[in-house]
Amino acid sequence: MNPYIQSLRLRTLPLSVSGIILGTGLAYAANNELFTANDSQAWCVFVLAVLTTLCLQILSNLCNELGDAQKGTDADQHGRQAYGLQAGTITMQQMKRMIILFVMLSILFGSALVFVAFWATPYTVHYTPYTNTLIFLLLGALAILGAIKYTLGKHSYGYMGLGDLGVFLFFGLLSTLGAYYLQVQNLTPEVIWAGVAIGLPCVGVLNLNNIRDMNNDRAHAKRTLASMLGYTGAKIYHTCLLLGCLMIFLCYGHFWVLCVTPIWVWHLWFVWTHEGSALDLQMPVLMLSTGVISCLGWL
Repeated sequence: MNPYIQSLRLRTLPLSVSGIILGTGLAYAANNELFTANDSQAWCVFVLAVLTTLCLQILSNLCNELGDAQKGTDADQHGRQAYGLQAGTITMQQMKRMIILFVMLSILFGSALVFVAFWATPYTVHYTPYTNTLIFLLLGALAILGAIKYTLGKHSYGYMGLGDLGVFLFFGLLSTLGAYYLQVQNLTPEVIWAGVAIGLPCVGVLNLNNIRDMNNDRAHAKRTLASMLGYTGAKIYHTCLLLGCLMIFLCYGHFWVLCVTPIWVWHLWFVWTHEGSALDLQMPVLMLSTGVISCLGWL
């Protein structure tokens, strides 16, 4: 496979848009006039939100690879796929150029998203798009900064045990609430809790990754929440993340979430009975089941 494509880490991309899909689905449930044959604006907002989020996820993946390579974190990991920098098929200069490219794409798609959502249609005296534009541009800038600083630089928050919080905020709350607000220009408590709920399994994917890499992370002074909790604590935390997601959706009457319960029960059994590279088998299970939940939000 092309080393550039490997470094994009395509398998992470569906999970990154879960909040966008869920937030948009909840907006459609609140306003069935969205996404009609004549409603091109809603479709454009959705597509641009997905493209912006995908670029941010790829940017995070690239910065993660560069940051880990600079710190030597990925140098001694056996039994795992070697990405471009670790395999020597991509130079650091080439990686930096890719990072600049996806920063520019994130800005381009994000700016287009804000324009289409708030400026593409006439507004009345009761509503002006200036405040919304400023807020979303600032949030976009924070998202780009968050993607870059995850593992890149001296004070990367991924090495300080704050990676879980970053994933929760950006790919849970911000994605869901942002996607909903861009469509209907308001927020409800249910949508906020939905953002919390979908953010929990997204954090679970990162936690599963950190449980797998715990020994290596400790050896390279990478402080993750999992490495601080230890194997048992991290697995208890993982269980709480998934149970929390289920409980929140059930409390709001979204009983369709029960369709993933058997899968997650099996998933948790596997996590509790395996360690190391064997946990790689559970990454797609948790990512795909989270994607299913986000799609069911349209019901």
